[in-house]
Amino acid sequence: MGSDAATWDYIVVGAGTAGCLLANRLSADTGVRVLLLEAGGRDDYHWIHIPVGYLYCIGNPRTDWLYQTEPDPGLNGRVLRYPRGKVLGGCSSINGMIYMRGQSRDYDGWAGAVDDATWRWDDCLPFFKRHEDHWRGADGLHGAGAEWRVEKQRLSWELLDAFALAAQQAGIPASEDFNRGNNEGVGYFEVNQKRGIRWNASKAFLRPVRQRRNLDVRTGAMVTKLLLERSGDGAPRAAGVELRAPEGVHRLRAARAVVMAAGAIGTPQLLQLSGLGPPELLARHGIALQHALPGVGENLQDHLQIRAVFGVSGVTTLNTLANSWSGKARIALQYALSRSGPMSMAPSQLGAFARSSPERAWPNLEYHVQPLSLDAFGEPLHKHPAFTASVCNLNPDSRGAVRIRSARPEDAPAIAPNYLSTDADRRVAAESLRLTRRIAAQPALARYAPRELKPGVQYQSDDELWRLAGDIGTTIFHPVGTCRMGRDGDPQAVLDSRLRVRGVAGLVVADASAMPAITSGNTNAPTLMIAERAAHWLREARMTEKPRTP
Repeated sequence: MGSDAATWDYIVVGAGTAGCLLANRLSADTGVRVLLLEAGGRDDYHWIHIPVGYLYCIGNPRTDWLYQTEPDPGLNGRVLRYPRGKVLGGCSSINGMIYMRGQSRDYDGWAGAVDDATWRWDDCLPFFKRHEDHWRGADGLHGAGAEWRVEKQRLSWELLDAFALAAQQAGIPASEDFNRGNNEGVGYFEVNQKRGIRWNASKAFLRPVRQRRNLDVRTGAMVTKLLLERSGDGAPRAAGVELRAPEGVHRLRAARAVVMAAGAIGTPQLLQLSGLGPPELLARHGIALQHALPGVGENLQDHLQIRAVFGVSGVTTLNTLANSWSGKARIALQYALSRSGPMSMAPSQLGAFARSSPERAWPNLEYHVQPLSLDAFGEPLHKHPAFTASVCNLNPDSRGAVRIRSARPEDAPAIAPNYLSTDADRRVAAESLRLTRRIAAQPALARYAPRELKPGVQYQSDDELWRLAGDIGTTIFHPVGTCRMGRDGDPQAVLDSRLRVRGVAGLVVADASAMPAITSGNTNAPTLMIAERAAHWLREARMTEKPRTP
């Protein structure tokens, strides 16, 4: 086992969305040394950068951890593919590129849950703006000129325009901006692209600073456990990490903090492997308990999308374009000449935020609408023209867990989302399918003669619809909450409101696992905001604390 002679001030575990920003911000102080560790490789695979290339990155061991869920009772025993980025940029290198902050009430709710008013929307907003480069320019709610590019999509579809009008006819207002605190409405999503090319966290935050002498970025470096030492009072302290690299096993030391940015799956797995977690789980796998944290791996939340498919007539869809050689040639030529068209597509182009029933006080549904259809993600497109209207419950009550299967770091953890496990979630599933049908029946879509292919009009009752939701629902890749923040005295709270692991000095979690509750929308932008805040607090602490001697 090797030992690196150098000591870093900060070791950041995971070079994904959060890790890339953290490395950028922490290394801006020339007086500190920062080490960023990534188990995957460099983001030099060409399909990462072409927007439609997510089709070739998800399920690819070059870029994806290839996780699967446990058989899920709420999905009638089905197992789902559960993609997580394993490459520089992490999930920002393989995700849907949608820029979505959520709703102001999400963050106001966090502030109450953690008993810290600085998590309110008004206090989080400056940390969204700090890294933003919005295509409209700066205003009270958006930033410009920073690293994280937000653009309009470089395409439109007649069918999606008609769906947007139909949604308005069904009572959903039009929206030109989903990121101003209340995202109710229908419109095209804004995306993290730059002139038709994916803009991932590696490009945004790492490439501009790779020349910094105080920043070391290592790929192919899989952290296998945290190094914990006991201080004078007997409490554990994170002293560094043990990692597996092509040349062997190394122990690397951190003088100030180890910052976990391995995501909602990787972070709880590594904490558990290191003896931080539920005592009974660790004992079952022969791992010595370092500090009891019952909440590590619990509180898993995700958005389950229910994919309704409608056949149409008299309009172009991607099904018809991509199933002919001439259509494929047109698509390729359009992208080559103008970086636009279907190859610049995010997985979902049109969005809508709506209420599943009139008594809802806020939008609790999100639609991802696509001018295409297929049996399942990764399967070929259907040959008949069709569109898909996927809808998810933004605020599910269901809670799952991430738990190690063994003491071996190479064994993937058991991921049990526990979808549709509450009466409330099953009711929203049925209501959402009925709303989808109401939109499809509006005059704006009538000229295309939409016919419901999935789930099928023969299913009408609540019981039928939520059971069908279990048959056709799938993850939209938004796992959060598995090392959640919480108030003092909450036994399930892994972190305090400053993202510090309770009872373990020198250990911070700054990724989606920290969220007390899932946000009302896609989760990449909130993860960046969390990392921005963590970096701010770590730099602030450096100004007032004396570094420890390793």
